[in-house]
Amino acid sequence: MASGAAIKRSESIAESMPEALRQSRYHMKRCFAKYIEKGKRIMKLPHLMSEMETVIDDKVERNQVLEGVLGYILCSTQEAVVIPPFVVFAIRPNPGYWEFVKVSSEDLSVESITVRDYLKFKETLYDEKWSNDENTLEVDFRAIDFSTPHLTLSSSIGNGLNFVSKFTSSKLAGRLENAQPLVDYLLSLNHEGENLILNENLNTASKLQTALIVTEVYLSALPKDMPYHNFELRFKEWGFEKGWGDTAERTKETMKLLSEVLQAPDPLNWKDVLGLPDTGGQVVYILDQVQALEEELLLRIKQQGLTVKPQILVVTRLIPEAKGTKCNQELEQINGTKYSNILRVPFRTEKGILQRWVSRFDIYPYLELFAQDASAKVLDIMEGKPDLIIGNYSDGNLVASLMANKLGITQATIAHALEKTKYEDSDIKWKELDPKYHFSCQFLADTISMNATDFVIASTYQEIAGRGFLADRKKPIIFSMARLDTVKNITGLVEWYGKNKRLRNLVNLAVVGGFFDPSKSKDREEIAEIKKMHTLIEKYQLRGQIRWIAAQTDRNRNGELYRCIADTRGAFVQPALYEAFGLTVIEAMNCGLPTFATNQGGPAEIIVDGISGFHIDPNNGDEASNKIADFFEKSKTDATYWDRFSKAGLQRIYECYTWKIYANKVLNMGSTYTFWRQLNKEQKQAKQRYIQMFFNLQYRNLVKNVPIPSDEAEQPVPKPTAKSQPTPSTRRSQSRLQRMFGA
Repeated sequence: MASGAAIKRSESIAESMPEALRQSRYHMKRCFAKYIEKGKRIMKLPHLMSEMETVIDDKVERNQVLEGVLGYILCSTQEAVVIPPFVVFAIRPNPGYWEFVKVSSEDLSVESITVRDYLKFKETLYDEKWSNDENTLEVDFRAIDFSTPHLTLSSSIGNGLNFVSKFTSSKLAGRLENAQPLVDYLLSLNHEGENLILNENLNTASKLQTALIVTEVYLSALPKDMPYHNFELRFKEWGFEKGWGDTAERTKETMKLLSEVLQAPDPLNWKDVLGLPDTGGQVVYILDQVQALEEELLLRIKQQGLTVKPQILVVTRLIPEAKGTKCNQELEQINGTKYSNILRVPFRTEKGILQRWVSRFDIYPYLELFAQDASAKVLDIMEGKPDLIIGNYSDGNLVASLMANKLGITQATIAHALEKTKYEDSDIKWKELDPKYHFSCQFLADTISMNATDFVIASTYQEIAGRGFLADRKKPIIFSMARLDTVKNITGLVEWYGKNKRLRNLVNLAVVGGFFDPSKSKDREEIAEIKKMHTLIEKYQLRGQIRWIAAQTDRNRNGELYRCIADTRGAFVQPALYEAFGLTVIEAMNCGLPTFATNQGGPAEIIVDGISGFHIDPNNGDEASNKIADFFEKSKTDATYWDRFSKAGLQRIYECYTWKIYANKVLNMGSTYTFWRQLNKEQKQAKQRYIQMFFNLQYRNLVKNVPIPSDEAEQPVPKPTAKSQPTPSTRRSQSRLQRMFGA
């Protein structure tokens, strides 16, 4: 396939495409005629390619086209909208960079269009009257972000902290007076009313700079390991409070960083990114995240010479009808932590408290009141405001936005997976899907929270039993574990396996997910997938070749499952239609299992294709199953082949994915973006008013269309069983300006 080398660096796609079409005019005329033959529609890359194959049946001629500029353009196309006589391409040649071009099938003329025009063109497929209305409401957050730099280079992805450091540095640079916002921020830091870092004796940048020169001379004469409390009183007289370090050496190091920031701000460079292997989706992810954050906070507090105790609360819903679980317990300590708890708050309406569980698609009517109740509980238990709130998934992110706005604190957002990317064409077909999924509420919730947040962290089971048996236990096993829903595509994997006789001769299949009895599930998607799983097992006569195990909650047992599969020299397959991150992928690789994972989303980054694992196209089951079969055929003839991918997967995890990296980066981002909020307070307030308008005028009306269960009854909410101390504002760091907030 083409690499794009034929496109000149100075040319856009729109500039390169006309000549490429002219060179293959005969074939392209026929090809575009084929594209518009079926009228209005959206086409994905597989459709574009397959219809081209039917037109250009000569393989040599087809390869010539695909190896040139047109092949590069097609391979970079995310989707194409067909409205005869035009085909409009949404092309993404590089991460973060898009071009939109409109091609006429009549004369192959090419026109570059804006994203706004492309979206209007796309909307025409479903609501032509609405898309042509010149007075249609347009949401444009760029008009509010008048001082926020907009990053467009793909190299900026995942490096937001680094760029914020640069922008902040530029604001502080120049005259000493420019650093006054930094001094004001340091003066505002306190814990339970007790000042940290500075007091009012050092209330200007010039005073602070002079005092830092004096203290550096004083500290140089002290033993490096002298505890801070030995010189604490003198520092207090000079205007310094606790929080600089636990020893004379660390205090001197931190103060030197601040001196350098005041003299010449210098941003930090960041390497490596987040994560750690695990099984069980975002719930397990959050609990592991909490453990890592608590450990990092405890380390930083000790190194900064403080004795305060951190506190982390994981806020979720309380379900009175808990059915043997702890979901009706208001406060529960998190295993493996000292100062972290789960706080559960019930959903309620004006009629009372919701007694039972409801699907994530149906919870939007409850979120506004939940945010109010949760804010009050958090303030009560922490005895003060938290320093940072992190939202998870659409509902949690909206609640985090409402709470952060109410309490005036820094907000982080973890998307996990936006439903608009998981459900194909849901952005354009949302009206027909709305009765089932309520995407209008969810997409608006995502829009509100993603624009309200200060920074985004990007990056996503029950009893053991089983159905089926493995007749030939000597075969390797391909293994997959996920929720049973449409997006996770476990039934898709079962169908790939069932259709591929070569693969069935080579390996057995084991899947973990869902229930066997659909009546035990309350989730409508899961019920449909359970029924489909039973149908597929019968249709392809998979008895003796498949082992279906119910979803698991025992994480240790999950780890053993991976290792058992590795003992058979099997492989892990993650076939999701879209996966934002891919915790199970990391878990499998960390257990030495060669891994095949979707090329749609995060796993495409985790795995280096053909080196530490394999990418598979979830929309092409035949190709995916043959790729897996090829691997096991090679492993059968070459014993080192399986070992090579097993070791390469382990190496990839060790180099790039640890919770230590994650916790350190999140805490540094939290403190850095808190200062960034202070620098851009007026813009933040203007943007918040814009967001509140949409929340009040749109979201509140949309949630009225979501059905509310009728089993609500008044029930007193249990009172907290314990209280903990607030999370401190202390931080540790890695470099000048950034380290002033982060370390």
